[in-house]
Parts: sequence; structure tokens; C-alpha cells
Amino acid sequence: MKNETDLILSIAAHFQTEGVISHVKRFGSGHINDTFRLDTAEGQTPPYLLQRINRYIFPNVQRLMENMKLVCDHLQRKLKHLSKDEVQRQTLTIIPTTSGKLYYEDKSGDCWRMLLLIEDTYSVDVVSVPNQAYAAGRAFGDFQHQLADLDAKKVHVLLPRFHDIDYRLENLSNALVAHPSGRTSEPEVQKLLHAMESRKEGMRRDFNKRIVTVSPMRIIHNDTKFNNLLLGQDGQPQCVIDLDTVMPGYVAFDFGDAIRTIINSGPEDNPDLENITLNMPLFEAYTNGYLQEAGSFLKTAEVESLLYGVYLLPYMQILRFLTDYIEYDPYYKIQYPSHNLVRAQAQFKLLTELEAQRPVLQSILQQAAIS
Repeated sequence: MKNETDLILSIAAHFQTEGVISHVKRFGSGHINDTFRLDTAEGQTPPYLLQRINRYIFPNVQRLMENMKLVCDHLQRKLKHLSKDEVQRQTLTIIPTTSGKLYYEDKSGDCWRMLLLIEDTYSVDVVSVPNQAYAAGRAFGDFQHQLADLDAKKVHVLLPRFHDIDYRLENLSNALVAHPSGRTSEPEVQKLLHAMESRKEGMRRDFNKRIVTVSPMRIIHNDTKFNNLLLGQDGQPQCVIDLDTVMPGYVAFDFGDAIRTIINSGPEDNPDLENITLNMPLFEAYTNGYLQEAGSFLKTAEVESLLYGVYLLPYMQILRFLTDYIEYDPYYKIQYPSHNLVRAQAQFKLLTELEAQRPVLQSILQQAAIS
């Protein structure tokens, strides 16, 4: 641990920090970046977060950080009527390097960024009560609303075709060609491949005809898991975080991604598939909260497209987990060899549960839209 601590302290010295950093520890449970909490001696200043950006996933760090600054600056301007402390609690604050850059590249080519840590907040992986779901819906709906007047053309597309179903299907197809044996031949993998193939044309039709062709391009978060929302000690939303994937897209993607994580009664990687069921009150609560904030600027076709996002996002997530498993896990962090397969199986169980409840979900959405 000493070597890692020395490394982090040496990296931190390249940023415009205040106070003397006295303590370093790993922080959070993200799948992508490595994050460290830095405390200063006797609490001289608020803690900092230092992150090593995953360059395998985000090769153009300059553009990533330009996006992040553009969005953070825009959100902070919306809050200019508040005190500086309150603004820093409701938006992310980027700490520049000593040379004024948005990130630091070390001698090994690793890229690092620093943020202020928002104190007295917490995140939750699994939503347990409707109040949490409602709060999340309002927070992500408000996030989209606040960015609705920011020109989407100013935001770099960091991950081309990120929520493009044909792209995800192509990646899976390429993985099968590159790895014709090994994990591909496992019975559980074959079962999932068959299930994905049987749904492919219907999902492609919904993607193209019921989302892309009827919805305007907006700036969206692209990773609306509940744990990407910081809550205050009162349990109310404080700040939307993890802005790496903020890019142009369609609101149905953010809605569907939120539902696939919030409505699930178990964690995303639950190996006990019997425990994966739908919590319908959470769906209703999130939908009501989301449309309360976003309903004022969404077009009718966008509201109607939300239902299709509920099915497309779990389907595409299965494709992503399955592709990563077949390719021996280059993308998502894993805790054991079959972790990505377990994730894919859990998402498929969730998808089948959603399919069984389609009329109920549609009715809830329609009712929320006119409330």
C-alpha cells in the first residue's frame, strides 16, 4: 500500500490543491476508473477525489474533460443565484493542474483528474423505497432539463454509437468470430445467444422507428444508475455524478437505463435469478418524478419513446456483458472469472420480467404523462 500511496501523493502534487494531503484511500465501487480519496491534515480543506481515467475506454481524455467542463460550467451558471458552497454541493468541481490543464498525464501515459469531494453525501446501489426512486427520477429529469438549452453539437461524441443497437450486435458478432471456441461454446452462453437472436429484429425496429426517427438529439447522461446520484444526509438528491459518458443522445436511453437498475429487486450481478423481480412501485415512482421535471420540455413522441427504452437498454446491456465475457473481460472490472456472464444472465432475467409486465408499464407511463 505504501507504494500506491506514494504514487498518489506524487500525482496529487501536480494539481492546484490547498492544504497538506495527509491520507489516501481507495474510494467507491465503479466498474471503469480507479478513484482515491485524499484528505488534508486536520481537515484544512474539503477532501479531494483523484481518478485515474481508463484510457482503454476513453482514449481521448482531452475531449472527455472538455465535455465535463462544458457541462459543469453550464450547470453552475444555472445555480449562480446560490452561494459558492451550495453550488459545489450540487455540481462537480474540477480541480485544474498546476499548469492550468484539466488533467495530468504521468510518465507511464496514465491520465488523472481531480475533483472536489462532496462531503456528507452517499450513494446507494439498490433502490429500496419509492421515495428514493421518485427522487432519482426528479434528479435525472432535472439534469436533462438543465442541459436542454445547451447545444448538443458542442459536446464531443466520446464513444461513437454508445447506445446503438446495431453497433452492440456487431461487437458481439465480431467477438464470436474472434473467439469461436472457449467461452463461446459454454451452454449458458449459447442459451443467451439464442435469446438475443430471437429478439434482435423487434429490438432493432423499436430502436429505429420508435426512438431515433421521432426524437430530437439532446445532451443526456448515458449511465443513469442510481449510484450515479449523490444523496444528502436527508436522503434527497444532491448531485448527479460520473459525467464521463455525457454525450448527445435520446432521452429514452437515460430513462431505460435508470429503470433497468432501479426497478430490479436485486443487484445487477445477482447470481440467484429467482431474486430478480420487478418492484413496480419503484417504476411508478421514478416515472412520476422524472416526468415532473422533464415533462415540461419533452415532446409527445419522446414521452411515448420512454417505454421502448425500458426494453432496449437491458437488451443492449446483455449484449455488452456477453461480449465482454466472450472476449475475456477487457471492458468491465470483474471480481471472479464468470462475473460478466452472471451479469448478462441477471439482465436477461430482468428483461423477461419486464416483457411479462409490458401492459402494466405502459399504463403507468401513460397515466404519469397526463398527470
